[in-house]
Amino acid sequence: MSSSIYAKSVHKGQATDAHLLLPQVVINTRPVERAAPLTQYLQAAGLTVVDMPMLTLRPRPTTDLDIALMHQWMAGEYKALVIVSPTAAASGLAVWQSLDHKYKEHEYKVEDSTDKYAQSSLEGLSLPSPLVAVGEATAAEFSQVRIDTTNYQILQPETANNEGMLAMPEIDSLQAGDKLLIWRGLGGRRLLVDTLQARGVHIDSIAWYERTMPIDAMAEYQQWQQAFLTHSTTSSQQPKPIVVISSAAAFEHWSNIVNDDQSKTLDKKQNTDAVADIAERPSLTLKDFSYVVLGERLANMVAAQQLSYWRVEDLSPDTILSAINSKI
Repeated sequence: MSSSIYAKSVHKGQATDAHLLLPQVVINTRPVERAAPLTQYLQAAGLTVVDMPMLTLRPRPTTDLDIALMHQWMAGEYKALVIVSPTAAASGLAVWQSLDHKYKEHEYKVEDSTDKYAQSSLEGLSLPSPLVAVGEATAAEFSQVRIDTTNYQILQPETANNEGMLAMPEIDSLQAGDKLLIWRGLGGRRLLVDTLQARGVHIDSIAWYERTMPIDAMAEYQQWQQAFLTHSTTSSQQPKPIVVISSAAAFEHWSNIVNDDQSKTLDKKQNTDAVADIAERPSLTLKDFSYVVLGERLANMVAAQQLSYWRVEDLSPDTILSAINSKI
């Protein structure tokens, strides 16, 4: 977890006195691999940030079907490749490089072909279709290798989300019978897939990783909650902690942890003599937090539980800070 919960902070764009108002806390639930830029940006803006990942990204074994789909893409059978995260980009790129190396090694494995093979390797990976990276971080994964973009480009939507990709000419022009390949993780938003499939577009996807709950997520939450409640006040001067949620899986894990902890606290009240101490520091509920959530699906999920939230359409640190600085 990063930062202390006791420092002077800025809440909704206004400087506050730590003696009059406890600091605004923001809980960043993004995976460890993706948390740092947001945490650092919010801290620089004066907010107190606690890193509490609700997702761990675990690589999945590459299957024969995955390799077959990669070969089809490399042979030019897809109108475009869509990559939805930096993790998917890094995983897919590694397999692409390996397959490309084997292909070139086989193609030039004849006498006096050394110079041809060396030249081909220097030319780098050749894009067989437009490559659509959802955002800057995803596109940046390809900057470490040499890629020939003579025929096709590495593209990004104006807005880094499903809606932004659907608005791109390369995606918007897809029609019945066209094929699209997606590099992704298991789960995630389905707006892009559902919209294109309804149009008759054939969608294939490779899930390079899966999302699981971190083993120590409950312990981290309990440790933070104990410190927060110990140094908080029951007065209205204490602003609700703000939780940044970027996926349905993260919200599910967060909800389970908060609800499970609350249930355990209630059980202790019924089975212990230390009732007075527990009553002084009750367990927090989901409604004791405000939420910054990505997209319509998550907004509907938190709204269904009557939770206060801001909805954002992308996960750039500036967008999230702007939402926090606005009124719910």
